[in-house]
Amino acid sequence: MGFNDWNAYGCNVSEPLIKSTALAMHNNGMQSAGYGYVNIDDCWMTHTRGSDGRLVPDPNKFPDGIKGTADYVHSLGLKLGIYEDAGLQTCAGFPGSLGHETTDAQAFAAWGVDYLKYDNCYAGPGCWLNSCPNGTEAPAQTRYTAMRDALAATGRPILFSLCSWGEDSVWTWGAGVGNSWRTTGDINASYSSMLSIFHSNVNLASYAGPGHWNDPDMLEVGNGSLTDTESRSEFSLWAEMAAPLIAGTNIASASPATLATLTNAGVIAVDQDSLGKQGTLVSSGGGLDVLAKPLANGDVSVALFNETGSTATISTSVAAIGKTGASSYGITDLWSGATSTTSGTISASVPAHGTIMLRVAGGTGGGTNPAGPVRAVGANKCLDVPNSTTTPGTQLIIWDCNGQSNQTWTRTSSRQLTVYSGGSQMCLDAYNGQTTPGTKVEIWTCNNQANQQWKVNADGTITSAQSGLCLDVTAGSTANGALIDLWTCNGQANQQWAV
Repeated sequence: MGFNDWNAYGCNVSEPLIKSTALAMHNNGMQSAGYGYVNIDDCWMTHTRGSDGRLVPDPNKFPDGIKGTADYVHSLGLKLGIYEDAGLQTCAGFPGSLGHETTDAQAFAAWGVDYLKYDNCYAGPGCWLNSCPNGTEAPAQTRYTAMRDALAATGRPILFSLCSWGEDSVWTWGAGVGNSWRTTGDINASYSSMLSIFHSNVNLASYAGPGHWNDPDMLEVGNGSLTDTESRSEFSLWAEMAAPLIAGTNIASASPATLATLTNAGVIAVDQDSLGKQGTLVSSGGGLDVLAKPLANGDVSVALFNETGSTATISTSVAAIGKTGASSYGITDLWSGATSTTSGTISASVPAHGTIMLRVAGGTGGGTNPAGPVRAVGANKCLDVPNSTTTPGTQLIIWDCNGQSNQTWTRTSSRQLTVYSGGSQMCLDAYNGQTTPGTKVEIWTCNNQANQQWKVNADGTITSAQSGLCLDVTAGSTANGALIDLWTCNGQANQQWAV
């Protein structure tokens, strides 16, 4: 949680701006609400390195240097973040860190930096911004890993934020490199941008967890054309998705409504919950979304999001969010503070572009119907419905993970694995109820038969409840388009799945 200057100020960053923002956060309740980082974005340095090869803070913008700025921020009990790029230049054309990782990491540590946002422009010789001639771009994972190692070698704890725009399926390798990774392109201060980014990030829940987070970009709360209702939706959805909460507005002049949104203690508690689970879609149809996020104390946070332009009633149930075992469940509305009880139904009238966020207590369980990719560990590819077809009998394959709906699977309480939603919903199915090795695995209309029931096992296998055979990538292939079948369980990598 913190602040970054880019969304509100672009290249107009300066030492006075960072200091005044830090002081405002210290005094206006943001710091006590949990916001800890004050982050400098692009344009803080001179256009050339010093004669010693080191980065030079622009003396006009930062007369006390980055260290002097950091000392002030630290004196308030806050932390300082900085920006650099994993390419030859930053996105604004200042010196990048490619080939200078050790020197730059040492400088950041010496200055007292606590957070590094690491961008992805000019990623090799001949590259312009994010456009590179074939063969000239250095691999992203290699570039980001080099800085990871350089930061570690300094001995200073520095949070490492990979600003990789979702390139190269960063969510499949980001956890081994950084603390968070951007899953999308840049956000802007419009409802359409926020909605698009939500759709891209919400299906990646299985990759997030304590210490490694999907990052759908900085908050636009309080900026541009976003209404207060839309700002609350963004804040609610980011919290439900366990995303970093990096404010990007003019903090010193923020309206009471903006500050009330950014400092809502109940919503922040959901985002920062120690269980570290990203919320998942329980249902989504007609622009009406239900998300559920299990929490450490057994509660479940439920977000009812109305994407449409008209007020709508959105409903779900305690069973759908995975709770059971009680005759009554407590509900707290995290925005209004209202409390109520239910024996099963969870429902609310939700304004256009709005989100009702509820905390549901009581009973046992919660969040047992997660939606997300099913990843073949051996191939590092995802279980995929070819060409997003809805034709029953289509055999499944593996394909590069992309977060699309044809790779988004939901585990139901009846042990089904479903894909798509509403009238298009289909189930993972063993062909014709067969129980012999080599049986193809397909999609079929959900029917609750035994050949559509699956066990997700602690050893990483997925077995058919009917036959006991393992979900298997045919012949151990790692290629896009490799077919999925059932086979005798053998402990091989082509039968290992991450759900």
